[in-house]
Amino acid sequence: MIEGLFIVLEGVDGAGTTTHTKLLLDGLRQRGLPVHTTREPSDGPIGNMLRQILAGRVVVPGIRGPRPPSWSTMALLFAADRLDHVEAEIVPNLLDGVTVLSDRYDHSSVAYQSVTGGGDPDAVVWVKELNRHARRPDLTIVLDVPPEIAAQRRIQRGRGREIYDDEDLQVQLAKFYLDIERHFPGDRIVHVDGSRSVQEVAADVMKHVRTLRGEPV
Repeated sequence: MIEGLFIVLEGVDGAGTTTHTKLLLDGLRQRGLPVHTTREPSDGPIGNMLRQILAGRVVVPGIRGPRPPSWSTMALLFAADRLDHVEAEIVPNLLDGVTVLSDRYDHSSVAYQSVTGGGDPDAVVWVKELNRHARRPDLTIVLDVPPEIAAQRRIQRGRGREIYDDEDLQVQLAKFYLDIERHFPGDRIVHVDGSRSVQEVAADVMKHVRTLRGEPV
């Protein structure tokens, strides 16, 4: 059996990765293709703990009182969740010939943990090394959205504030994502302007997937 394709959608919080993962799922299923969607943090045991941390519901003790885990601890947790995610969910589906769509992957770890770690190039190298056994996607689609638009979307979705929702941090992350392929020279990465209408973005996302599949566009 031919393995399925592994496709990742990336971007800052509010870029639309969740929306366009769902729309891509619908579009591919309409074409009769077997598709499975997933996300990171995953729905596994470590991923569920990470979601609690991101929501501010889990803190660690410190000399000056409770605090969120450090950037390096978060990098380790995300890497552990990712390897479990790959082994338990991603690879089994791919081996069954199913196309897997993931809302975020290790590009997020390199972006978020290196930026929160102060932007030191050594942090990027270390986070990449933690994830070196993670299966590479066949295609990564980065949704580029200006920080101010992403901030408006985060407010509109009405979800509680998370630990990475700081506006200055999101500005740094948006800049990092614009050049994310520099840190993944072997990956197939494309950028899509995510600030346009949902329909326009979805059409571009599907166009890149059809190109990956060798279909005329």
